[in-house]
Amino acid sequence: MGDKANAHPGAAGRAVAADHPASVRNVVLVGHSGSGKTTLVEALALTAGAVKRAGRVQDGGTVSDYDEIEHRQQRSVQLSLVPLEWDGIKINLLDTPGYADFVGELRAGLRAADAALFVVSASDGVDGSTRMVWDECAAVGMPRAIVVTHLEAARADYEEMTGFCAEAFGADDPDAVLPLYLPLRGPQAPDGHAPVTGLIGLLSKQLFDYSTGERKESEPSGDQLPLIEEARNRLIEGIIAESEDETLMDRYLGGETIDIKTLVDDLERAVARGTFFPVLAAAPAAEGARQGLGTVELLELITGGFPTPFEHPTPRVTTLDGEERRLKPCDTDGPLVAEVVKTSSDPYVGRISLVRVFSGTLRPDETVHVSGHGLADRGHEDHDVDERIGALSTPFGKQQRPVTHCVAGDLACVAKLSRAETGDTLSAKDDPLLMEPWEMPDPLLPLAIQAHSKADEDKLSQGLARLVAEDPTMRLEQNQDTHQVVLWCLGEAHADVALERLRSRYGVQVDVVPHKVSLRETFAARSGGRGRHVKQSGGHGQYAICEIEVEPLPGGSGIEFVDKVVGGAVPRQFIPSVEKGVRAQAAKGIAAGHPLIDVRVTLLDGKAHSVDSSDAAFQTAGALALREAASDARIHLLEPVAEVSVLVGDEYVGAVMSDLSGRRGRVLGTEQTPGGRTLVRAEVPEIEIGRYAVDLRSLSHGTARFSRRYARHEPMPAQVAEKVRQQTADSA
Repeated sequence: MGDKANAHPGAAGRAVAADHPASVRNVVLVGHSGSGKTTLVEALALTAGAVKRAGRVQDGGTVSDYDEIEHRQQRSVQLSLVPLEWDGIKINLLDTPGYADFVGELRAGLRAADAALFVVSASDGVDGSTRMVWDECAAVGMPRAIVVTHLEAARADYEEMTGFCAEAFGADDPDAVLPLYLPLRGPQAPDGHAPVTGLIGLLSKQLFDYSTGERKESEPSGDQLPLIEEARNRLIEGIIAESEDETLMDRYLGGETIDIKTLVDDLERAVARGTFFPVLAAAPAAEGARQGLGTVELLELITGGFPTPFEHPTPRVTTLDGEERRLKPCDTDGPLVAEVVKTSSDPYVGRISLVRVFSGTLRPDETVHVSGHGLADRGHEDHDVDERIGALSTPFGKQQRPVTHCVAGDLACVAKLSRAETGDTLSAKDDPLLMEPWEMPDPLLPLAIQAHSKADEDKLSQGLARLVAEDPTMRLEQNQDTHQVVLWCLGEAHADVALERLRSRYGVQVDVVPHKVSLRETFAARSGGRGRHVKQSGGHGQYAICEIEVEPLPGGSGIEFVDKVVGGAVPRQFIPSVEKGVRAQAAKGIAAGHPLIDVRVTLLDGKAHSVDSSDAAFQTAGALALREAASDARIHLLEPVAEVSVLVGDEYVGAVMSDLSGRRGRVLGTEQTPGGRTLVRAEVPEIEIGRYAVDLRSLSHGTARFSRRYARHEPMPAQVAEKVRQQTADSA
């Protein structure tokens, strides 16, 4: 790394295909919004020869056209694949969104990749959410490297940032997070800032000058050597500490000069194992330049140090009956197993599925079996169908370029999979298999919507179905209690994108309305009521009288109906009619229009007529009796209470607990978890946490997570209940 000759880049505009897993590198770029991920992808594409100038693809396609606002916004909120070729290796760069609302796209990128590049801005540093992703990668042993960008910023300090990365990412071993290069600075500008014009390789002691727009190699001057000696020694010691040769450290400390090739080989093995995490620098090319600073060095690290798909453990695979199936890693001749990691819709091509092939070889126009775990609670249907796939292609900006096959370890786009959704498995139709899904974040921000017009109402159902098919982090709910259509999202930006996609892709205009929680009603004390339904004038008469008593029951009891009629005052055939009328009225509500629960209704007495009594008459009488009992009783309005668990850094525990208390929450306890975090458990009324997904992110600077689960309904405080009743009356 740093001492290799320039590799031969792939030809611009040519579809990149791989014939063997060993010639593939799948790399996901991770970093907060504005860290420079997309700009870095563009710089790598330019250096690799995939584009002829920054921001453009040959034949008019666009990798990242910053003049097109809509295209830029689209790339910032979804996973994008850009394939390159360097030194005979196909590199699949997976550019992920930096916004926390689109963590689902990030998780999909992590699933499809074999290594991760963490992109850190030299002027902004590392945020809490990026640290959390680093921990996720560490938990599964994913190899990682760090790229420092924005070196041109006035307050950028590469040396300081490398130390900060070691502190942020190297909690267990800071000596495993070390720079491979030091910046070469040009003349100092009037503002005191000296621009970075090149890099000095710490291992090779070579100077790589990018000031002319193309990488030039030379020997550093004598006054530069002392500056790199300390950093070089520390790097060598860090590499040797990860070496499989246990004698190497003793030989080095004994004064022996270790061969550069030995160090580079050990470095590449340590990076591939995920035990050493090099820090590099990169900057986009200047106008008219062919190479961006540090891009050659980064491509060399990816091709030489990052693992092949052979080294990536295959997710658990089972038959459709749940029997585990063990597969050879990346066996191109093995059974077909591929996974849909992203689903999108193109107005001209239709649905396009980005797939990662884990076993076998995928070819165009073959019939595959589509199977999925089903996310019925999120509005997704279960899948178990055969489908004929269309063309295979590799994306390049807005274009899709056809390829003849996709081998195990590679990624490709598949057209015309009308039933497959993100997370589904593609396998051979005569040997259907199912992959264990990756963890999907739970959407916790409700967005209640309704069609803007009758024309929109006709298209709404189909538009929503397509929307959730593309995005498994979105949950569709048809609430039977509130009669609302609710899209559960990950945050406000996620919700905004959902509404825009409904409008622009599917031609559906919707209005956002206040989200309602499912309230209930119950009796606060015992009460009685008499229902009298008597009509004798004209036609067939109706006659039914019943007397009931209502008493409250413990939470969760539902509605009990008890018959205590004596002497046949109400004929036996009409007692079920009274119960039916009571239950129908309870479902409609008795005070504020919310269902009645947790009461015992006892039928005590009544009267009937030999001719005019009927099932319908006693149903009406039962409902009237319940309403009369409610008119003389105190009615409690019940609200749903959720069990909330918040995982938060220790420094924010006090603020989180105070905030929960302000939401009428009851903190049940806390417990320490690894990594300096605390799990706070509380019970909070659901009406108070409608926007908690947004508020908690702001409160914890994006570092906290929470989950919620319905616990029970309980009485709402009088002042809050009165406010809700007033709002209901005003809306009516």
